[in-house]
Amino acid sequence: MRYNALQILKQGLTGHKGWKPAWRKAEPKFDYDIIIVGGGGHGLATAYYLAEKFEQKRIAVLEKGWIGGGNVGRNTTIIRSNYMLHENEGFYEFSLRLWEKQEKDLNYNTMVSQRGVLNLAHTDPQRDAYARRGNAMILNGADAKLLDVEGVRKLCPFLNFDNARFPIRGGLWQKRGGTVRHDAVAWGYARAADMRGVDIIENCEVTGFAIQSGICTGVQTTRGQIKAKKIGVAVAGSSSKVLTMAGMRLPMESHVLQAFVSEGLKPTLQGVITYGAGHFYVSQSDKGGLVFGGDIDGYNSYAQRGNLPVVEDVCEGGVSLMPMIGKARLLRMWGGNVDMSMDGSPIIDKTHIDGLYFNGGWCYGGFKATPASGYCFAELIATDSPNDTAKNFRMDRFSRGLMIDEKGQGCQPNLH
Repeated sequence: MRYNALQILKQGLTGHKGWKPAWRKAEPKFDYDIIIVGGGGHGLATAYYLAEKFEQKRIAVLEKGWIGGGNVGRNTTIIRSNYMLHENEGFYEFSLRLWEKQEKDLNYNTMVSQRGVLNLAHTDPQRDAYARRGNAMILNGADAKLLDVEGVRKLCPFLNFDNARFPIRGGLWQKRGGTVRHDAVAWGYARAADMRGVDIIENCEVTGFAIQSGICTGVQTTRGQIKAKKIGVAVAGSSSKVLTMAGMRLPMESHVLQAFVSEGLKPTLQGVITYGAGHFYVSQSDKGGLVFGGDIDGYNSYAQRGNLPVVEDVCEGGVSLMPMIGKARLLRMWGGNVDMSMDGSPIIDKTHIDGLYFNGGWCYGGFKATPASGYCFAELIATDSPNDTAKNFRMDRFSRGLMIDEKGQGCQPNLH
């Protein structure tokens, strides 16, 4: 069933009794051409692009829980391409362009809202750094505009400009950035992949890999053994645990990243705002709640819950930036399990085991990368050649000394 205005009208007049399930509850077959381990945004996007763009057949997605239960539904929904390094900026700009046509491609309302992303500057050196980043963005085909104080005031007149501990000196504005409904992305890709013949198998946890003579021939799961010619792993914060079963040790750690939502407030924020004097980012949902986040919990964890010290730290950053929200109630919070690479940039690469491919290490950038990650991972699996925008995201870049150190937001190698 394709979604359109006529279908909505028809279903509304008939009591909404004719809607069909968004995707089939598939049972695992004995073997497939391609298996994707992980039914989050990246895994589902990979399966969709494998079927749609690269015309692959007999594909399965294995998800240990339910679709939308992992990080894809546990983030702050921000999309942007305001990076500085060429290796990252080209990739994230590719992703943003895929976001811009996603709803038409998937025939699904993922609520792409390009409200803009504003990075605030509080010192002259920080403003100069934003000018450099904005120029790098423009050179890579993205949009960027450096704002002075009055330009920021026009966008956000409610901010504390002059009497704050960190006065605002300007900002970097990307108009095409914004937000997307996170769980709708999972549902949209799942439905579109299913329409193209992909088997989406929920409650099917991978418990091991079948590896013979350096070749991966399948996986063991809680629902039996499944064979495949090629296997792609895209499991976010569980990457280290899953690849350990294949005898691999990854250059990354897993940490909790918390997100928060306030009670509903009157429309205030035009787009996304990031605090230049602390790690805090915020947007406002259509329901009026402020959606915000900050630093990871510092300890290693595979949990989907965080601790109170980070809650306090993030809320302090928010009140410092916007004192007016001091009396707003925190409605709920949750944690996502993120895989932090050593340089803060991702890995999309073949492993040393034939037939086994890996996608991970997304740190803070996983959600905004979803379409490009899926496209590039699908191209790698289908053709054994990397997409031009992802050719530097190799597994061996650490041993080769070719790190992509964007803001150093990964974990700290000097502590190990």
